[in-house]
Amino acid sequence: MRSSCARAWAALLAMVAWAALLCASTPARAQVSGPIYTVELRGTITGATTEYLRRALQTAESANASALIILLGSQGGVLRDVRPFAGSLAEATVPVVVFVAPSGTQSGPTGALLLSAAHLSAMAPNTSFGSPLPLSRFDAALSEQTQVMLLDSVVDQLRDWNSTRGRSTVWIDQAVRDGLILTNEQAVALNPPAVDLIAADLGQLLTLLDGRSVALDNSTTATLTTLGRTNVAVEPTLWEGLRMALAEPTLAFALLIFGALLVYLEFAAPGTAIFAGSGIVLILGALVGLFALPVQPWAMLLLFVALALLGAEFFVSVHGALAVIGLVLMIVSGLNLIDPAQAPGTSIALWAILGIAALLGAAVAAVTLMAVRVRRRPVTTGQEGLIGRIAEVRQALDPEGMVYVDGALWQAICEDGEAERGERVRVTAVHNLQLIVRKIEI
Repeated sequence: MRSSCARAWAALLAMVAWAALLCASTPARAQVSGPIYTVELRGTITGATTEYLRRALQTAESANASALIILLGSQGGVLRDVRPFAGSLAEATVPVVVFVAPSGTQSGPTGALLLSAAHLSAMAPNTSFGSPLPLSRFDAALSEQTQVMLLDSVVDQLRDWNSTRGRSTVWIDQAVRDGLILTNEQAVALNPPAVDLIAADLGQLLTLLDGRSVALDNSTTATLTTLGRTNVAVEPTLWEGLRMALAEPTLAFALLIFGALLVYLEFAAPGTAIFAGSGIVLILGALVGLFALPVQPWAMLLLFVALALLGAEFFVSVHGALAVIGLVLMIVSGLNLIDPAQAPGTSIALWAILGIAALLGAAVAAVTLMAVRVRRRPVTTGQEGLIGRIAEVRQALDPEGMVYVDGALWQAICEDGEAERGERVRVTAVHNLQLIVRKIEI
C-alpha cells in the first residue's frame, strides 16, 4: 500500500514537473485586440522622423494594437538616427510590420535596417532595399581594427534579427561591408527568403497578415488578426511635420540661398525691414534643417563663401566675375553638402541646384546689363548733359556770344571763330559755365 502511494505521488510530481517544463519552454500567447496603427513615411528619415515613429510605437503599445504597420516610401535616411530606432523596433511589445511601398520605392540602407528589425517584413512589386555602397561606413579617423569591430557588430545585429524571424542572412555580410541592392524578386528568391511577404498594396498586405504569429521580444507570441480591425493612421503633429519638412536637404538648401538674397536685398534697398525679417526667418529654418543632417563642414564653408561672393557682386559690380565664381562654388557645395557615408541615398536634388544657379545667374546678368547700359548712357542732367546738344545762336558769336539750349541762355565761344544769329551750333564742351560750340556742317 505504501509503495503504491509512493508511486502515485512520484507520478504526480513528475506530471507537475513536466507541465512546468512545458510552460517554461512554450512562449505565452499575447492578447492583441486593439486597432491596427499605420505610419506613412516619405522623404528623408532624420532625428525628427524617428521621434515621430517612436511616438507612434508608444501609442500602439499603449493601445495594445493588433499591429503597427510602417509604410516605408523613403529612400534616404541618416544612419545615426535610423540605427537606434531599428533597435527600438526590434524590442517592440506589439507586432511591427515594415512594408516597402508603393511600387518603385528604393528604400536604400534605411530599408535594410528597418526590414531586418521588423517582426514581419513586406515589399511591394518593383521595390528594393540596400545600397551600392557599404551599408555602414565609419569615420576614417578611427583605426582599422576599430572599424572592423564596428562592422562586425552591425553584421551580428542584422544576422540576429533576421535569423530570429526566420529570414535569410546570406546577404547581410556583403551588404554591410561592400554594398548590395536586393529587389523584391531577389529577396523572396533566397532560401529562406529575406522578406516575409510580397503585397501590391496595404489592403492585400492586411489579408496576408491575418492569422500569422510572431514572437515578440518579451517572450510572448502574438497572432495577428488584421481583417475587420479599425485602421488608425498616426499623423505627425504640426511641429513634427515642420521639422521633418525643414530637414529635407533640397528645401533646406533653397531656404538658405533665398534667405540670404532677401537679406542682401534689404541692404541694397532699405525699407520696412520686411525683406530682412523674411530672410532671417528663412535662414533660421534652413539651419534647423541642416543641423538635423550630416553636412560636410568643408562644403558648408564653401556655400557661405559662395553666398558672400554673390552678395559682393550686387554691391560692387565687376561685370559678373564674382557672381560666376560664387555660382560655381555654390554648385560644388550643393553636390557635396550631405555626407554620403552617414546618409546614403540622401542628397540635394540636382535639378534644384542647377535651377537655383540658373535663376541667380539670370538675376546677376540682368543687374550687370542694366549697370553697363547706365554707364554707357550719355549724361542728361547738369552741365555735362549739354554736351552734344544742338543750340541756337541768339547773339552772334565772334567768337563769343550767347546761345539758347535746353530752355536757357548760355555764354558761348565758337571754335570756328564766328556764327551768325539764328544759326545752329553743337555743344562740344563746357568750361566754367561757358559752352564751347561748333558750327554744324551741312
